[in-house]
Amino acid sequence: MKITFYGHASLGIQIDDIHLIVDPFITGNEKASNIDINTLKADYILVTHAHQDHTLDVEAIAKRTGATIVSNYEIVMHYDGKGLKGHPMNHGGQWKFDFGTVKYVNAIHTSSFPDGSYGGQPGGFIITTKYKCIYIAGDTALTYDMKLIGKNHELDLAVLPIGDNFTMGMDDALIASDFLKCDNILGYHYDTFGYIEIDEVNAKAKFDADLKTLKLLKIGESLTI
Repeated sequence: MKITFYGHASLGIQIDDIHLIVDPFITGNEKASNIDINTLKADYILVTHAHQDHTLDVEAIAKRTGATIVSNYEIVMHYDGKGLKGHPMNHGGQWKFDFGTVKYVNAIHTSSFPDGSYGGQPGGFIITTKYKCIYIAGDTALTYDMKLIGKNHELDLAVLPIGDNFTMGMDDALIASDFLKCDNILGYHYDTFGYIEIDEVNAKAKFDADLKTLKLLKIGESLTI
């Protein structure tokens, strides 16, 4: 599995010849100006919640690629009204796709579209393939539900928000890694704007001191697990 960071909370995931995009907020992110959304491949677009910094480019990418939008029922119905295809889910449910199984899990946050309309309850995704198992937390506070994820899944990578203010910060992310029983963390949702700027050196040092790995990718950079 190849994972590419497109800035903020946007990810590309390649599993064999299948391409997933998670929470595409690219054209509105000045720091991601080197990423051209018209070149991105997408068979599926996974959306954790409805906030603009997670959905801005969903419609444009889905229209161009014909990708299936995977999210909660309300978000999928929102895009269904725009003529875009989707697969609706809700918390605790899972579905087997052609690339693997996706489970939609709890996140503690809010969820509304830019016009204020209801975006359902926010969530995260556990993606299990024949290769690896990863957890994408979405925007969330530290939650005890993460212990259940760690109990029921052997995670190879956990993608956690670390920017604080709107989500958990690096200290709670460190606790989350314990709950999840996963020492391999990819940090996201940080440094995009002032409220969520972090000290990257300090963040990595905290994880190193606990014998864990915090990966902070540059925009456009990839890792393979």
